Amino acid sequence: MTYSLTTLKDIIIPAAREELLPRFTRVERQHKRDGSVITEADLTMQSRIAGELQARWPDTVFLGEEMDADEQAGLLDSEQPVWCLDPLDGTSNFAAGIPFFCVSLALLQGGEVLLGIIYDPVRDECFTADAATGAQLNAEPLQVKASGLALAQTTALIDFKRLDPPLATRLVSEIPYASQRSFGSVALDWCWLAAGRCHVYLHGRSKLWDYSAGNYIFHQAGGHSCSLAGDPVFTHALTPRSSVAAVDAALFAEWTTWLGITLKDAAS
Repeated sequence: MTYSLTTLKDIIIPAAREELLPRFTRVERQHKRDGSVITEADLTMQSRIAGELQARWPDTVFLGEEMDADEQAGLLDSEQPVWCLDPLDGTSNFAAGIPFFCVSLALLQGGEVLLGIIYDPVRDECFTADAATGAQLNAEPLQVKASGLALAQTTALIDFKRLDPPLATRLVSEIPYASQRSFGSVALDWCWLAAGRCHVYLHGRSKLWDYSAGNYIFHQAGGHSCSLAGDPVFTHALTPRSSVAAVDAALFAEWTTWLGITLKDAAS
């Protein structure tokens, strides 16, 4: 079965432009059982993209963030490839009128990511990656560059909300970087790291549809990451994962050392 990033762009980009942008700043937020925000745009995007994917690739399993947990359970056990979609990553930003959100799609099979596509309709930036083309931004090669910075000179993306309190407290009391940000979209966080817009990253708990495409794009661009346990971020499971990353090997070594992480063989 053939999966084309060009075809996926033809599905994802028009959907985001036609379903997300007209609703931006014009939707009311609601809350799911877990307390997270959802809007009409999340549901409309998921329905549209799921329909187009299933029409073109009917034998590929579909897993979307806005499916019920009972529907999601067991889908990753399929021997068939699985689409993993976050129809609107950064919903809280979207509902508040903050222009930092995206749609994120990954293709999973055999415990691996085969491709990823993330589209930011506000900036018209489409980040993609597969084994054949590597990472790209708007069809141009995307490669991380050595920062040349020590950890103390970096800009860090840190999500404090989901960190264990002792680690969060240490980051505040022993600040290891020069500047800190938290933008509110995991998928775009990975892409901005790949683009060199920040240098190190830490997130305590993100879900498969949040990180699978972004982490894959970041690695295809040459970035380095692991979980707080020292193993690879991606795992073929619905269990939330922690994420630690840096744009080059030297910085990754300094960042993981500061965090007290012992890397396992498969992590990089």
